[in-house]
Amino acid sequence: MKNFAKLIKLTLIATTFVTMFSCSDDDNVEPINNSIAGVASRAPQFTTLVAALDKTGLVQTLDQNGPFTVFAPTNDAFDTFLTDNGFASLDDVPVPTLEKILLNHVVNGKFASTDLATGYVSSLAKGSASSTNNLSLYIDLDVTTGVQINGIATVTAANIAATNGIIHQVDRVIGLATIIDHAKANPNFSTLVTVVTSTDSNGNGFGDQSAVATALTTNTAPLTVFAPTNDAFTTATTGSGFAVGATPAQVSKVLQYHVTAAGNVLSSTLTNGQVVSMITDPAQDITIDLSAPTSPKITDTSSSQAGIITVDVQCENGVIHAVDKVLQPVL
Repeated sequence: MKNFAKLIKLTLIATTFVTMFSCSDDDNVEPINNSIAGVASRAPQFTTLVAALDKTGLVQTLDQNGPFTVFAPTNDAFDTFLTDNGFASLDDVPVPTLEKILLNHVVNGKFASTDLATGYVSSLAKGSASSTNNLSLYIDLDVTTGVQINGIATVTAANIAATNGIIHQVDRVIGLATIIDHAKANPNFSTLVTVVTSTDSNGNGFGDQSAVATALTTNTAPLTVFAPTNDAFTTATTGSGFAVGATPAQVSKVLQYHVTAAGNVLSSTLTNGQVVSMITDPAQDITIDLSAPTSPKITDTSSSQAGIITVDVQCENGVIHAVDKVLQPVL
């Protein structure tokens, strides 16, 4: 009987120690990290993205409070990006370039799919053209193609929740958009794109405008473009529009009259009465009219005015301001 009581006592002591150690182990278990970086790290489709974040030191950024919205490319999206840009692997991508591209997928604020609207938002990336204005992303809520970013990446899985924001999975890496890339992304500039990318082989009467297209794509010195909308081109090229019957040389001059090499000219730096030289040869000027601050305008050489309707679309090599009228140079 004494031995039995002794056994019970030892069993109770052992149980107490097991319980103590079990509680201690539970206390040392780290909580699951449900930040954007943490959620991505446990998703098999984002292993390349996580490797890229780790390589650039951005894991810590996406662990912070935020909130952030991340358009997260899949592994397949990164494979396509590497192939298209001649990289054998992620290790071949220069770290500064990779960091900028990754930040171009991140937006300040939490935007669920129901919060997204067609228009421009700013990413966390800085382009080469401006040290103060972040690169723009064009969100297009198309009923046919779904949600697209910059005209190339489609959201394939939305609203992946995280404690510091939200993730939308995309099927392409969103590169650093040039002026022409951003023009292509926005359907309201489709006529401008058609004209600028025209060649003699198009047979559309615009002639070869490849020199303008090249400048808007590869120019290393920042350019500012006052980009006419589709409606603006319709007005200029139909009825009594000034560009009806324009020759290819005149079309080229009209296009050049919408571009200035004065740098990355943001709307905040424009002043009333400011004269801006455009890249026509010889140079022709436009004049900024801010007499009605809520309705900024441009006066061209024909003394007609175009309204500036969208400002500061930041591109890698410059900035776009949309105008509602085609500017008329001396032809």
